[in-house]
Amino acid sequence: MRFRIRPVETSFYDLFTEMANHLVEGANLLAQMLDSSTDKKALGEQMREAEHQADETTHKIVKRANSTFITPFDREDIYRLASSLDDVMDFMEETVDLVGLYELGDLPADFAPQVEVLQRATQLTAEAMPRLRTMKDLDEYWIEINRLENQGDRSYRRIVAHLFGGSYKSLEVLKLKDVVDSLEHAIDALESVANTVEQIAVKES
Repeated sequence: MRFRIRPVETSFYDLFTEMANHLVEGANLLAQMLDSSTDKKALGEQMREAEHQADETTHKIVKRANSTFITPFDREDIYRLASSLDDVMDFMEETVDLVGLYELGDLPADFAPQVEVLQRATQLTAEAMPRLRTMKDLDEYWIEINRLENQGDRSYRRIVAHLFGGSYKSLEVLKLKDVVDSLEHAIDALESVANTVEQIAVKES
């Protein structure tokens, strides 16, 4: 039987929860992007600020890991989880930035399911982070994230098929394809977060 003394150090769990809540905010900002009345420039500024706040939290996690003698789980896993969470925010910020840079107006309606997947997955991730304290009741989280990622893949393929279906001009196709690719990367990054949590839970059980 494996015994391990866990330090009474709760700040890592609080910081991971804080980071995941930044992702929830980012996904909600993405949802506003679908509203034709949204000021895209103002939205871009809000998203950059959210990404900056997420970066600050990531730096706090890394700094705490570097300065803590005994971490609640493997130091390498702390770095990997922090990096995976940060990747999600980076891709969401990239999505909004591209919409602004390309001066896109209304996005196709079939982009909405991708954003809904992101919103649901980020919410589940935020709810899961506090459970790292006990490593219990996490299996439903990564199973559902995997299901959502598969759902996102199906939506992605439908969107791409629609873009190349002849309804859009070639330049517009390229711009919209970049945007939906960033959305897809964000969803994939959320699955990477869930996979990392699963690996940590298995190692610590």
